[in-house]
Amino acid sequence: MESIDLLKIAAAVLALAVAIIGHEIMHGWIAFMYGDTTAKNAGRLSINPLLHIDLVGTIIVPLTLYFLPMLLGTESGFLFGWAKPVPINVSTVIKNGGYNAAMQVDLAGIVYNFTLAAFASIAVMSMAQPTTVDSMFYIFTYIFVFQLLVINVILGVFNLLPIPQFDGAHFIMHLALKYKINAIAEFFYKNERYGIIIVLIVLMTPLKDYLLILPVETILQLLLQ
Repeated sequence: MESIDLLKIAAAVLALAVAIIGHEIMHGWIAFMYGDTTAKNAGRLSINPLLHIDLVGTIIVPLTLYFLPMLLGTESGFLFGWAKPVPINVSTVIKNGGYNAAMQVDLAGIVYNFTLAAFASIAVMSMAQPTTVDSMFYIFTYIFVFQLLVINVILGVFNLLPIPQFDGAHFIMHLALKYKINAIAEFFYKNERYGIIIVLIVLMTPLKDYLLILPVETILQLLLQ
C-alpha cells in the first residue's frame, strides 16, 4: 500500500472520529444544560475516543463500507458510522425544559455536524489542492479537512432520517408528544429495536442513493460553490 493511501485512510479515520464523537458529546452537553448530569457522571462528555467506541457503528460498519467496494472492484467506498450513544435522562430534560428542550438535545449532534461541515468547506476552499511537491503534512491536512466536510454532511443527513433509535426519529417522537399525537411517538418507540436493521438495509441497498447520496451531494455542491 502506497504512503498516500495510508494518509487517506488515517485522515478519514481521524475525521470520522471527530465527527461521531463530537456528535454524541453534543447530545450530552445540551442535556447537561437542562440539568441532566447523566452523561457527565458517566464520564461521557470526555473526548477520549475509547469511551465512545461502538463495536458495530465505530468499527464494523465503517470498515465494511470503506473496504468492501474496493475488494469487489466497484467504486470507492465512503466512511459512515456512529459512536456509542451518550446516556441521557430525557425525563430530566423534559422536566426542566419541556419537549422543546428534548428536541434541542435530539438535534444537537446534527447541528454540530453541519456546523463543522460549514467550517470545513471554508477551509477547503481556502486551501490549494495538494500536488506531489507538497509536504506529506500538507497533503494529510487537506485530505483530513475534505473528509471532515464529507463525513459530517453524511452524518448530518443520515441522522435527519426518521429511522427508529436515531436522532430524526427521536425529534419526531418528542414533537408528536408535544402536540399529544401519541400514536406517532408510540410507533417510533416500539420499533427502536429495528433501527440498526433499517440502517443496514439503507446502506447496503440502492436506497442509499436516494436517501443519502443525493442529498449529500446536493449539500456539498452548495457548500463548495
